[in-house]
Amino acid sequence: MAAPVPPVERARDAGVIIGVLEPGPLNAITDVDGVKVGHVTIEEGKDIHTGVTAILPHGGNLFRSRVPAGFVAFNAFGKFAGSTQVVELGETETPILLTNTLNVPEAAAAAIDWTLTQSGNEAVRSVNAVVGETNDGVLNDIRRRRVTVADARRAIEGATGGAIAEGSVGAGTGTVAFGFKGGIGTASRKLASTQGGYTLGVLVQSNYGGVLNIAGVPVGVKLGRHAFAKWGDRDTADGSVVVVIATDAPLSDRNLRRIAERAFIGIGRTGSSFSNGSGDYAIAFSTSPAVRREEGSAPTASVAELRNEALSPLFQAVAEATEEAVVNSLFAGKTVEGHRGTIERLPVETILPWLTSEDR
Repeated sequence: MAAPVPPVERARDAGVIIGVLEPGPLNAITDVDGVKVGHVTIEEGKDIHTGVTAILPHGGNLFRSRVPAGFVAFNAFGKFAGSTQVVELGETETPILLTNTLNVPEAAAAAIDWTLTQSGNEAVRSVNAVVGETNDGVLNDIRRRRVTVADARRAIEGATGGAIAEGSVGAGTGTVAFGFKGGIGTASRKLASTQGGYTLGVLVQSNYGGVLNIAGVPVGVKLGRHAFAKWGDRDTADGSVVVVIATDAPLSDRNLRRIAERAFIGIGRTGSSFSNGSGDYAIAFSTSPAVRREEGSAPTASVAELRNEALSPLFQAVAEATEEAVVNSLFAGKTVEGHRGTIERLPVETILPWLTSEDR
């Protein structure tokens, strides 16, 4: 048996600096005040590696105190439940859940059940559950549909602020990115006071491919491992990625959609060309009380939101944080023997000198 691999630092802690903006204190989506994240990880023998991740925009009644949101399907090879209502109304009213492709119904049922039981929702008769997914069928026996409604509800009820577990946890337990073990990753950016002082955080479920690039270094090429090296092998560019973006900047759903679009700059920088079989989605929301949509309020609203010309720093922030979140998901990966084979962890010890060299 191989010797255990020592824990690896997050990318920035190991000296890999992505972008020019500073991260928040935790370098996580939970740097945005009020945002909570919960994971339920399910690993049973060789065949079951899956789970659920829940993101709550705030700790109150999400149905009665809705947050504006923008949604983008960059390449819509996937199943993102609730997305059409988010696009139509520009808001979310439930936690955002991530899981595997065939357990979207269970996650949606959990979000609905949880919402109906919240105090003040006794008369609610329609709930728009928001659930994203990626297919973890290499490492997980996905046809067994192992995630239950109770599992997904535990992810919601167990959500907390603070540091977030990354890698093979929650909805990232069975995912694969660039032929290596992917998973959950997170990062954030804190704008300077001259740029508004706002915080933007990202959480990704990485399960896609291409030619891996980290901080401008062609890692996939240098390793000789990428989707196009041996076309037709299992390591294709197909897969999916879901990007969840939170910010405390007071933004309309229109400008949140524009921010969600810019997340794919970060995904592209990691080496994705958004293949035919990749489901690539982003959803962005604002936690700012100034733009909160309170149930039962007056039919008209006066909203103080950022002007268009103030958004460029946030565009930069989401591109950087998305890229770093993906890299963090890979740095936190572990080798997993799964249902249809073994997926290795990214060889961080090998690539780190390439990423931190002054003359790279």
